Amino acid sequence: MIERARRGDMQAYGELVQRYQEVALRTALVVGTEPHEAEDATQEAFVRAYRALGRFREGAPFRPWLLRIVANEARNRRRSSGRRAGLAVRVAEDRPSIDAAPSPEAAVLAKEMRQSLLDAVRVLDEPDRLVLAYRYFFDLSEAEMADALAVPRGTVKSRLSRAMSRLRAGFPESAR
Repeated sequence: MIERARRGDMQAYGELVQRYQEVALRTALVVGTEPHEAEDATQEAFVRAYRALGRFREGAPFRPWLLRIVANEARNRRRSSGRRAGLAVRVAEDRPSIDAAPSPEAAVLAKEMRQSLLDAVRVLDEPDRLVLAYRYFFDLSEAEMADALAVPRGTVKSRLSRAMSRLRAGFPESAR
């Protein structure tokens, strides 16, 4: 499909957009843009990616390449707007529970635990939020994360480890 898009097949590129739209939007949200800005950043990133398809390395994974473009566009928009948005791991807040009708007590505890985790993640710096989101929200492999972040695999491992340490330090002991 990528090769067809590289040859100018708009339908193939439309299928790529459809396939990666959600993860691209979530990436823009994690970078810290407001929801409406994240949508704009995602749309512009898809346009930029289309224009850059000629530079896409044949055989390379598409998703990390695209997510790097999305993250850069979202970062640029956040900087240019002069606003510092909070973490938008609202993605996690909006995810429906897959458990079948939890008890009221379990639901309250789960909500408190989720809120504690989100509060701890929100105070992390963007690089920490991004590496955690790529790994735990988007299920990227270390190799894909390295591509998306444009760093060596060893750097991904160390960044992930440090981000997890900082997250644990900010997470209330009672919630662990």
